[in-house]
Amino acid sequence: MAAPPQPQPGPGPAAASGPPPPPMPAGPGQAPGPGQAPGPPLPAQVAAAAAAAQAQDFDPVQRFKLLIPQLKESLQTLMKVAAQNLMQNSNIDNGQKSADGALQRFDKSLEEFYALCDQLELCLRLAHECLSQSFDSAKHSPTLVPTATKPEAAAGESLPYTQYLPLIKAQIAGAKDIHNALLEGANKITGKLPPPGAP
Repeated sequence: MAAPPQPQPGPGPAAASGPPPPPMPAGPGQAPGPGQAPGPPLPAQVAAAAAAAQAQDFDPVQRFKLLIPQLKESLQTLMKVAAQNLMQNSNIDNGQKSADGALQRFDKSLEEFYALCDQLELCLRLAHECLSQSFDSAKHSPTLVPTATKPEAAAGESLPYTQYLPLIKAQIAGAKDIHNALLEGANKITGKLPPPGAP
């Protein structure tokens, strides 16, 4: 008599579950998962990086710091070229054979060094002018004026823009009155009279 057929094993839990679901894309505020590649940078991050680079370009102090290593390298090159040209001229004067190959021109190296010095001077003058304007602004208008680029200024003690305009107009009017008074006094001292109809 034949043995009864054995029951076949059914599908296990792993086979019944099916293929794994595809990974969900990360949202704008979520970090990418371990199997996901980082997405492109957000427009806000790109704009912030561009603004920081632009501010660094217009900052005279940062520009000065970037030019200092270039000035040191230019000075080293200038001294090296000067020594090479001096040695070659000395060999020619002594009747010795000079080394083959063209040397770098001393005037070009000197011109590059002077150009960097001029840029450094302009950066220092601009930084001094910005510092003077900052002191004048703190003296004549100590309260901050909130702007669209710096809204955090409105958090503390600040002056609204509607009150800032009359303050500036009053300062301009005061400066004009002082100028007119000085001009009138100078005309009286020199004996010059203003033309008829002049204010």
